[in-house]
Amino acid sequence: MSKFVLKLYITGHTPQSERAIGNLRRICETELQDQFEMEVIDVLEHPQLAENDRIIATPTLVKSLPPPLRRVIGDLSDKERVLLGLDLKSLP
Repeated sequence: MSKFVLKLYITGHTPQSERAIGNLRRICETELQDQFEMEVIDVLEHPQLAENDRIIATPTLVKSLPPPLRRVIGDLSDKERVLLGLDLKSLP
């Protein structure tokens, strides 16, 4: 299995941002074990990175590797939707 490269864009340390970070960590630890790299990017501190990745809403999860590039918007509380977004699960 290829290593997953994930970027989570947040806006400050809000409850929604903290929830998204926690949800992503849980999903990665249970589903990807040690096969992931995760970076949390605060758009208030790094607006250029958000602009480069065309982030229009936060929190947004961007999966850059393995291809294809995928995005999931929201606090990542819907585990099934996140797994679909990461190509770890297919539609029934």
